[in-house]
Amino acid sequence: MIINGLVIQSIPSKGQGVCTTRPIKKNRIIERSPVIVMPAEQRILLDKTLLHDYIFEWGLDKDKCCLALGYISIYNHSYFSNCEYFMDYEEGFIEVKTVRDIEAGEELTINYNGDWNNISKVWFDVI
Repeated sequence: MIINGLVIQSIPSKGQGVCTTRPIKKNRIIERSPVIVMPAEQRILLDKTLLHDYIFEWGLDKDKCCLALGYISIYNHSYFSNCEYFMDYEEGFIEVKTVRDIEAGEELTINYNGDWNNISKVWFDVI
């Protein structure tokens, strides 16, 4: 499930990203997409490919990884994102929900650390 109005656009200096063509209210689930779960030994292989930037750690013990379908893997990172994501390990889904009102034309972002306002450096910002 992806709500109407979400589009993939080119974002300067970021590549592709998810944007909205209409306003979205705070606390609205905007996407619920299935995932393909892979065991830890396959993650070692994936980490050597371009897919490294698009997979999520998976499972309560973070002992697996997954590739999210839908738009999930296209959301860009922000330390103060306007959306957050939730993992449903039993059903095999990731949901994205807004954390504030979003304006039409705005890019939708998630914090790759998991919490929408977690300022711990992510892998591409580590020096």
